[in-house]
Amino acid sequence: MASGEIRTARELHYRNKPEAGKNAERFYYKEEVILEKPLDWGQMRRMGAFLMPYKRTIIIAFIMMVVAVMTSLAVPWLISQAIDVVLSEEAAPTMLTAWLTKFDRITRLNWLVGIMVAVHLINWGANHLRIRLTNRVGQSALYDLRQTLFKHVQTLSFRFFDTRPAGSVLVRIMNDVNALQDLFTNGIISLLQDVLQLVGIVIIMMSMNVRLAIVCLAFLPVAIWVTGKLRTKIRRGWQMVRIKQSRLTAHIAEAIQGIRVTQAFHQEEENKDFFQDMNADNRWHWMTVQRLNAWFNPIMEIMSAIGTMVVYWYGTETLRNGAMTVGALVAFTTYIGRFWEPIMRLTNLYGNILVATASSERICEYLDTKPTVAEAGAAPELPAITGRVELDNVVFAYEEGRTALNGVSLTVEPGQTVALVGHTGAGKTSIINLLSRFYDVNSGAVRIDGHDLRDVTIQSLRSQIGIVLQDTFIFSGTIMDNIRFGRLNATDDEVIAAAKAVRAHEFIMRMPQGYQTEVKERGARLSMGERQLLSFARALLANPAILVLDEATASIDTKTELLIQEALARLLRGRTSFVIAHRLSTIRNADKIVVLDHGKVVEEGNHQELMAEKGVYYGLIQAQFRFFESA
Repeated sequence: MASGEIRTARELHYRNKPEAGKNAERFYYKEEVILEKPLDWGQMRRMGAFLMPYKRTIIIAFIMMVVAVMTSLAVPWLISQAIDVVLSEEAAPTMLTAWLTKFDRITRLNWLVGIMVAVHLINWGANHLRIRLTNRVGQSALYDLRQTLFKHVQTLSFRFFDTRPAGSVLVRIMNDVNALQDLFTNGIISLLQDVLQLVGIVIIMMSMNVRLAIVCLAFLPVAIWVTGKLRTKIRRGWQMVRIKQSRLTAHIAEAIQGIRVTQAFHQEEENKDFFQDMNADNRWHWMTVQRLNAWFNPIMEIMSAIGTMVVYWYGTETLRNGAMTVGALVAFTTYIGRFWEPIMRLTNLYGNILVATASSERICEYLDTKPTVAEAGAAPELPAITGRVELDNVVFAYEEGRTALNGVSLTVEPGQTVALVGHTGAGKTSIINLLSRFYDVNSGAVRIDGHDLRDVTIQSLRSQIGIVLQDTFIFSGTIMDNIRFGRLNATDDEVIAAAKAVRAHEFIMRMPQGYQTEVKERGARLSMGERQLLSFARALLANPAILVLDEATASIDTKTELLIQEALARLLRGRTSFVIAHRLSTIRNADKIVVLDHGKVVEEGNHQELMAEKGVYYGLIQAQFRFFESA
């Protein structure tokens, strides 16, 4: 990469150089390409599949839409009948009004007013029911889509999340799904309704006066061309607004997650300025598209006004020669006014469809992403294990060119406790990740009880492995809920027993509501040590055959560590255990200590054997002693 090249929006903000500004457009290029892509009906059909379970409701909504259109189109015609047949008696009675001729004018008018009221009520009822049904269908389809997307995202492998910030995933599940709301709730029915209304108006106008209808429709190509040009700019503008809002949402999520780092380095002002730039950018694009949008309705109104003037200008001639009645002329002008309404809605709907297409592409990108760690076809379940673990010449890299493990071979017998030791980046956590099958090996194999992990189901594997991480995650909810997460069908007594076993019961009972205390998001009410004790209880409640402790006691004070050592020794007995730790007290009693360096096993043995060799392990222990002596 060339020196000085701008790579991210944050770097663009920090450097604030003229040449950086020139590169800003390139930074947004990838997302702007979406705006120029043609409408992808294949993607829309794929999204439309989520509507299919509700096709019966859609059919009823369609029928209500037809009723609403027909009653809406009948009103101007009824008005023309009231003017011509009832009041002025200029036109010959129709099939509907012929029977009214036996009544006087007031009675005729009353009957037609009553019919119009009934038509309006039918129209209102049909529209009301249509809106209720389409909203129900749309929200149900969005619910299904969001459930499908969230469920799929949870199946994706760690590699997927390694390359995407949490805010980006949040935007796909929330903002992009929400962008389909208008299309799902009312888009398809509205499309059919507007098309049907246009066709109905054209047929009625043609039946009333062909020449006048042709004159009025002559303005349609001009209107379509003008509004099409404007709509293209508006569409691009709204899509860019959505992109800016997505970026804003992602940044807010990131800022909230990283608030401790921001405050620790006293970068609140810098973070505020960066957010202000993004917020101002979002506002500018919003105002730009609003200014464009402000031109759209006036243009439509001008076209409608021109059409109305043409009708009155040309219609006066038809009145003189008797080719059209006063009622027909009034009805014709009403139909002209209504003619432009569906055109305006259709152009708006087309813009919504294009925005929805961009969102559907982003959603389908996630849905089409396959887990890099996937089960083989018809993979059997891993039977109950004894806990024998083998790593057979394992080679593994998180990304090309960065080998984390290079030819690692290791055998652990059932019930053994193995301590993994080494400098940062030596490959300790990589072994744990492969054992839990968060990643797959590049070559070699990892076996449990002789079963290659790639040949069994992931659920049956992970259900027999318990993991306690250094950076433990506590969910919002009660303490009882968080411990029970290890085994959802556990009783309260079993949860309490697990907490007592890891010496967490004492601090829990000091909480305001004991086990029913709400711990808030990420366990904000708990100390780091308390959160780790809960994660111990959670893992032990699961009763795994293999237990993994990844720096699990790093945040527990010395007094608390001494309290749980006895409990750990008792609970680890009979389980195969992998312990990653730097504290001598945690690893010296392990049955086997494996020393890793740059992805290779360099030493293996118990504490006494390795100390006697005075190799890498001996150097690590001596360095730790010197550190504590100087502290």
